[in-house]
Amino acid sequence: MPPRPRPYILVVNGRKVRQPVFVFGAPHSGADLIARALKRTAGFHFTVGQPSVLNVVFAFARTPSIQQGRGEAAATVLRDAFAQAWQVAPHACLTCRPECQQATTMAAAGTCVDERHIRRYGDASPALVYCAEALVDAFPDARLVQIVRDGRAVSAAMLSDPEELAWFRPGVANVETEFPNPFYGIETQADRVAWQGLSAAGRCAMRWRGSVHKMARLRSTLGADQLTTFRYEEVVREPQAAAAALSAFIDHRVTGIDVERNTREQQAWRRLLSPAQLAEIEKVAGQQLRRVGYGD
Repeated sequence: MPPRPRPYILVVNGRKVRQPVFVFGAPHSGADLIARALKRTAGFHFTVGQPSVLNVVFAFARTPSIQQGRGEAAATVLRDAFAQAWQVAPHACLTCRPECQQATTMAAAGTCVDERHIRRYGDASPALVYCAEALVDAFPDARLVQIVRDGRAVSAAMLSDPEELAWFRPGVANVETEFPNPFYGIETQADRVAWQGLSAAGRCAMRWRGSVHKMARLRSTLGADQLTTFRYEEVVREPQAAAAALSAFIDHRVTGIDVERNTREQQAWRRLLSPAQLAEIEKVAGQQLRRVGYGD
């Protein structure tokens, strides 16, 4: 493993960025639960989908070759993106994604946080998992929180999300020009060939499988003091225990995780997915589903 770059002290809003927290998972895996909790945690400035970050993250995620051999340069680009995203300025929150704006109440000045009270920073923008190594290069003391969910539930949710399905459109899916392509879960030539014959359900399952593989590799390279994993179903079932575990990991008190809107969705995939879709998901990701405990 190549040596980490020299520690770099980033100063935003007049404060040093120390132990920033980054949250990620496959689409619809529950990162929003933890993001909402951290946005509402005193002393945290937590963002989701600031344009400066999204532009970089999606570029790195969909074209991983641009990071290869450029570790320090990639880290610098990410650091600069977050330095811009975390700036507190009048109406800055209006550029965030709706899920970020809805996670907390904005003040009259159009910001979700009082910069005088900021002690920690964090982010849960989509596709962060594909930049995890560069995040650690950029912020060597970062705390990474990943969350995994039943791939069948993830696939069902993705199938009802036009934004996620848009990635599969011809001319958008760069599966022929970028290989391997972790964003689409394509790791081998066999995956690349199979992709062409998959329905949207199968492609969602392949994306889920690829993200779980990515998170497993991260667990093998990062210590327990830097990365932790939550299971969506356990967070929904025991939100207070999850909040306590999150607090201990990031060394900052999180008062609670609001799961009310999620409790009704846990088993929705059973009625949303057709037998044919379930069979295809099983073919694509059945082995990985059972490996991470979703075998029923």
